[in-house]
Amino acid sequence: MSVIPDGITPRRPATIRDVAALSGVTASTVSRALSTPGRVNFRTRARIEAAAARLNYVPNAQAKALSSGRTRAVALLVADITNPFYFDIIRGTQHQLKAAGYTQLLVDTEESDEVEINTLEQMRQTADGVILTASRLPDELIANASSKMPLVTINRDVPGVPSVILDTPAATNQALDHLISLGHSRIAYLSGPETSSSNARRWAALSAAASEQSVDVVQLGPFAPRTHSGAAAADALVYSGATAGIAFNDLIAIGMLTRLRERGLRVPQDISIVGCDDIFGADFCSPPLTTVTAPVEQAGRVAVTMLLSQLDPERGALPRSHSLLPTYLTIRGSTGSRPPASADKPRQ
Repeated sequence: MSVIPDGITPRRPATIRDVAALSGVTASTVSRALSTPGRVNFRTRARIEAAAARLNYVPNAQAKALSSGRTRAVALLVADITNPFYFDIIRGTQHQLKAAGYTQLLVDTEESDEVEINTLEQMRQTADGVILTASRLPDELIANASSKMPLVTINRDVPGVPSVILDTPAATNQALDHLISLGHSRIAYLSGPETSSSNARRWAALSAAASEQSVDVVQLGPFAPRTHSGAAAADALVYSGATAGIAFNDLIAIGMLTRLRERGLRVPQDISIVGCDDIFGADFCSPPLTTVTAPVEQAGRVAVTMLLSQLDPERGALPRSHSLLPTYLTIRGSTGSRPPASADKPRQ
């Protein structure tokens, strides 16, 4: 192939073969010089870099990935991209990955374990690692996936798999203490998906704390973690006779506020509501929502740091297998004193 003369710009994008011809080496030497400079002597590398600059050569990312076995991409799997809870996780992982020179691949698994497992299998070919958020898969499937590629979970604790956990059970117990201090003695937990690890952990913590404090806490549901489920959750809460409800997430709680208003019940004068996640808009509700606040964006950043320690051990970061992030209760206008006339029994 002829060398491109000085002053002539090629009509097509330059290829690795063009750089090789201009610098007088083989294409494989060009590839090594540009991808792993330490493997090529200084003078040859300088000649190749000068040729690449002169031709405005841009390396083919896919070809580079094939030759190195690395894509410089990380997949983030979220259960429902329309849920504002995931917005801060996405932002946190995106910023941390970009700073490390990685591209983020965002996948909505649609609360489906089938979509999730199929995506994990596909990502083995297209991503260097995966971050799973609120996975609905059984422990053994997550552990198996982790054995095949670098993987970190958020809000899912699987033995042997690196994880970042938001300690929402601790703040849920703060919500229980808060409601008890307001005089409530019959409280309902409006549960989320049965496959949710966070849901199970919160209910276990609530039921244990309620037993210690001799108050009545009942579990209602499960309810889908979406706003439209709030209507059914509100109706179940009213029928249960509880004077306060702690919802699995803010979306359910916000839907409950709407339904209770439609039924002519006042919040918090007639019934108190607590959410979880402190999503964008929780403080715009009428009334503003008392809710569990968590460092969600930080969870995304920590998950990326843990994954990078697997992908790039030469960075010198100490590998971490578990990180527990604290949460707290943010008190707003949706909780108040127990109604004086309440009998704490089911409403017919």
